[in-house]
Amino acid sequence: MFEKVLVANRGEIAVRVIKACQKLGVKTVAVYSDADREALHVQMADESYHIGPPPVAQSYLNMDKIVEVALGAGVQAIHPGYGLLAENATFARKCREKGLIFIGPKPEAMEAMGFKVKARQIMKEAGVPIVPGNVEGIRDLERARALAQDIGYPVMVKASAGGGGIGMQIARDERELEQAFKICEARAKAYFGDPSLYLEKYIEEPRHIEIQVLADNEGYTVHLNERECSVQRRHQKVIEEAPSTFVDPDMRRRMGAAAVRSAQAIGYNNAGTVEFLVDPDKNFYFLEMNTRIQVEHPVTEMITGVDLVEWQLRIASGELLTLQQEEIGIDGHAIESRIYAEDPDKKFMPSPGKITRWQVPQMEGFRADVGVYEGYTVSPYYDPLLAKFVTWGETRDEAIDRMVLALESTVVEGIKTNIPFHLKALKSRLFREGRTTTNFIDQLKEE
Repeated sequence: MFEKVLVANRGEIAVRVIKACQKLGVKTVAVYSDADREALHVQMADESYHIGPPPVAQSYLNMDKIVEVALGAGVQAIHPGYGLLAENATFARKCREKGLIFIGPKPEAMEAMGFKVKARQIMKEAGVPIVPGNVEGIRDLERARALAQDIGYPVMVKASAGGGGIGMQIARDERELEQAFKICEARAKAYFGDPSLYLEKYIEEPRHIEIQVLADNEGYTVHLNERECSVQRRHQKVIEEAPSTFVDPDMRRRMGAAAVRSAQAIGYNNAGTVEFLVDPDKNFYFLEMNTRIQVEHPVTEMITGVDLVEWQLRIASGELLTLQQEEIGIDGHAIESRIYAEDPDKKFMPSPGKITRWQVPQMEGFRADVGVYEGYTVSPYYDPLLAKFVTWGETRDEAIDRMVLALESTVVEGIKTNIPFHLKALKSRLFREGRTTTNFIDQLKEE
């Protein structure tokens, strides 16, 4: 095991990684921007180093500076968390060139899955179902029109190098296709530096279901069942749960096997997640692979008893997986609510400012992964995620009831949060009945 690890991230995920390191007796190094001098992850780490001004491009995305700090601090490895540099193959290569271990997959695997069109090609060759559509990047609107006719409207226009819901839009006819093409092309170029696009058949009222995988450095791969992530706002997940109410044992076996094939097709190692779109008839299609730890990983940990971040560290240090597929079961049900500094009454606008009161309950079956504290000032520069609340119950209803109680018992003052939205969602008939397609929030408004 490593002696010292640098955590190249901030917020609750940096805190989560530091706790996993502490559990294994590994010393930690934090990095921080001017805006994060008083951040919780900085306070918890054994050492901390300033890396630049608040904008991420000048701090948390400054690869050379982070590598310089890592070498100066004498760490053996860097954990990137999620977001920021977590799926950056260039950064992973820089680490490798300097003799540092990147706690994640090989850069070649990241590149294979990072370019969405290439990922679709690989999955198709591996026998993993993909959403009907093209498997090459396009730049020409006329080509897009012809493809849309072949696929059949509605279609989803997507950035070839995209992710995180950025650079994607629905087109229900030729007029909307032209508009979507222009918008997505501009966003793809601005966010990913690659304006090429691809088209997929738009699946009406799908579910977003993903499979967690772990693979060691010799290719042994297991899956840890599914997470349902259909409750989304602007293609961003808000509430997640495990297991899915929609997945039966046979479907779980088939989806798990497809996820393992997906990982093995690219020589994957470490923790990753294969995401699927699932139609109302239970047909599932490969959507993308996230080559990192996921925000929603705690729900899988709660129902399997497997510490995913600990295994990330163990695999990166050279340990082989000792988990056996047949031994990975499902114990109860888990729900996760992402708590953001947002104002639901103002179209979920970010709500930065000083937290004058922060009171989170202590209760059975409840876990809070938190990146803030009372007196902390939420910065306008970063993603406004404050914490993740996770509840476990022997049944789904028990897990939901515990989450409602936890949210109602939480006191946050000084800023607005999206807790009122979570309570409305969890108390709705739609959620209670497990009818959580990706259209859930629109249906919730109607209800």
